Amino acid sequence: MKERLLTLKEEALRELAQVENQQQLADLRIKYLGKKGPLTEILRGMGALSAEERPVIGQVANEVRGAIEEVIEAKQAEYNEAETNARLAAERIDVTLPGRPAARGAVHPISKVIEAIEDIFIGMGYTVAEGPEVEQDYYNFEALNLPKNHPARDMQDSFYITDEILMRTHTSPVQVRTMEKMKGHVPVKIICPGRVYRRDDDDATHSHMFTQIEGLVIDKGIRMSDLKGTLLQFVQELFGKQTQIRMRPSFFPFTEPSAEVDVTCAMCGGEGCRVCKHTGWLEILGSGMVHPHVLEMAGYDPEVYSGFAFGLGVERVAMLKYDIEDIRHFYTNDLRFLKQFVHL
Repeated sequence: MKERLLTLKEEALRELAQVENQQQLADLRIKYLGKKGPLTEILRGMGALSAEERPVIGQVANEVRGAIEEVIEAKQAEYNEAETNARLAAERIDVTLPGRPAARGAVHPISKVIEAIEDIFIGMGYTVAEGPEVEQDYYNFEALNLPKNHPARDMQDSFYITDEILMRTHTSPVQVRTMEKMKGHVPVKIICPGRVYRRDDDDATHSHMFTQIEGLVIDKGIRMSDLKGTLLQFVQELFGKQTQIRMRPSFFPFTEPSAEVDVTCAMCGGEGCRVCKHTGWLEILGSGMVHPHVLEMAGYDPEVYSGFAFGLGVERVAMLKYDIEDIRHFYTNDLRFLKQFVHL
């Protein structure tokens, strides 16, 4: 049996010396060291040996196994090193090549306009207030002097979740909530930016979701002239000192009197062009003096306090400011559109 082991060792080492690839090496490992290999077969026959022969044959068998494994491991290490070197050569990086510049992002134009408007009004002493987008019917309508039968409450205009819960249709509920928190104290001087939702068909100038910024001022002696002066300063800060405004009578349930506010067209400077339909003016926001019923429901005595409110669509302002013709560009995540604002 000892001679068989030594012969097996010589035969295995001879074949291992002629190995040319990893597959041949794996095959020889199975052939000589596998469960059905000759070495395993010899070891299984050791039970027939005498007690004196077993340790001797066992030692020889271990030496043979060790010699074969040592050669196999050495060969495998050579193949592994060669494979690693080949991969490194194939994946070699030339560190002397110029680097690729990182792509620069841009602040979204809607965010730019919101930040610009906030900066203007914060500089005028306003604070920024926020509220929930999923709103109660009371805050969205009733507290703003919109009775149950008002057309603006029609289901075609609003996204109702239940009879009393809906997606807010404007940011005016934030004004009501703020007045409630103030509990009749003055002054109130806030702006309320946020997303609002209405049932509307999306087209170049309309969207079912858009962004509003509303403002509210309440104190003693607030007049329509304060509203006009505030809005004039605002548009001149945003569009330039040459910008003028005009106020046209209008109607809103929560303000009385109410006015639509136009600004001189930024494209033609008021001369008249295609954008302003040759009028020289562009409608930008709605405004008015806070209705006495709204003040009263919020805990303010309309005989003592007065206030004004205004609201504008951020997308509308952004379209004017950046000469954008389609509101849908703001929401389609087209990088070609967004990259235009990297350097603005």
